[in-house]
Amino acid sequence: MALRQHLHPSLWARFLFGPAQRGDYSAPVVHRNDDLERAAEMELAGFEVETDAHGHRYAVRKEDLPKEQV
Repeated sequence: MALRQHLHPSLWARFLFGPAQRGDYSAPVVHRNDDLERAAEMELAGFEVETDAHGHRYAVRKEDLPKEQV
């Protein structure tokens, strides 16, 4: 009972499942160019990134933009 009170939930997860598996951070990202990635690229192509006066970025669908901005 005393041990249960002192361990943070993330420490319990490590205790039960072991340490997290982490890859090599310096390795380049490998793009598979599979159907899922192509579908995501096509979906994202329909958005334009906008920045407001405060520097916040957000996505807007291209069909929702005025014609002169597209």
